[in-house]
Amino acid sequence: MTSLSSRFDKILVVDDSPDNVFLIKTILEGEGYIISSAENGISALAQLEKSPCDLILLDLMMPGMDGYEVTRRIRGDAKFQPYIPILLITAHDAPNVAKGLDLGADDFIRKPVTVDELLARVRSLLRLKHSIDERDEIARQRQDFVSRLTHDLRTPLVAADRMLTLFGQGALGTLSPQMTEVITIMARSNLNLLSMVNTLLEVYRFEAGRKTLVFQEVDLIQLLTEVVGELKPLAQDKALSIKLDLSEDSTKAMMMGDRLELHRLFTNLIGNAIKFTEFGSVTIRLNSLIESSKINIEVADTGIGIPPEELDTLFERFRQGSHKSAGSGLGLYLSRRIVEAHQGNILVNSELGKGSVFIVILPINQ
Repeated sequence: MTSLSSRFDKILVVDDSPDNVFLIKTILEGEGYIISSAENGISALAQLEKSPCDLILLDLMMPGMDGYEVTRRIRGDAKFQPYIPILLITAHDAPNVAKGLDLGADDFIRKPVTVDELLARVRSLLRLKHSIDERDEIARQRQDFVSRLTHDLRTPLVAADRMLTLFGQGALGTLSPQMTEVITIMARSNLNLLSMVNTLLEVYRFEAGRKTLVFQEVDLIQLLTEVVGELKPLAQDKALSIKLDLSEDSTKAMMMGDRLELHRLFTNLIGNAIKFTEFGSVTIRLNSLIESSKINIEVADTGIGIPPEELDTLFERFRQGSHKSAGSGLGLYLSRRIVEAHQGNILVNSELGKGSVFIVILPINQ
């Protein structure tokens, strides 16, 4: 009896022998599968680009491009997505198929094929395909839900922020000192919540592949001077000194990047340094590495430091620190995604009680 799912499963048979293709096609079409064929590896890759399938039956030994190379290209090229299982077909006297499995094939069957074994392996790999597709669809729906939810949450939070600002400015009448204090606390809490929602929205945009960066020439010196200026009042409130330390060879630090995202990155890192430092200073250093066309931006503080056991997972999503002031666990994860989107790297050195140094390495223009 033909299963309901088999009526829609598309299988590509790749074999240079017309007799083998005819035999396999006859068996599988009898079970209700939709079969297409290719006589060589190049033709198979061309077909996959135009019309993806649910399973590939791939002859291992073919002239020109063999099954090993076809497997390697399919698994190594992002355009062959979503995932397609590969069943290798090999003669009894053919070389070991371990190489093909190592390259990413999922199973193999030896010629001459028997009907029962062929159908069993096909059904098994199609179950795998359906399971992976279902998992990916659930993940996509979850990302869409969170993205929509966070986007919709921004509207009332922005409206509340504007209303609280008007209240604080006395637009609706003079406020008593007690009311002013309450509204100030409410406005601060609302801004914190809005910041968390914005961060969550950005995280899911990156993870869903919907984040579009706009690259332009960015002056890192100008950008960091701007960020330091914006955050200086926070440092002054805690009696911390904050300074931008430029090396002699970093007076010009131009790079191609998304200025808004880089601003978000350094605002987060410098803001964290201020947040977790009670005494001392926050220093931002720049060092150009001319020979490697890169620049190091270090954000150093004299704060509480990070426990050694937390360093390995610091940049993972939803990894909250043990400190009472730790946030949602998304800020550093988002920072890492921004740095990686700019083909850079981010590192951290820290010692409990002595502070932390976050190091961002980015490519610069020559």
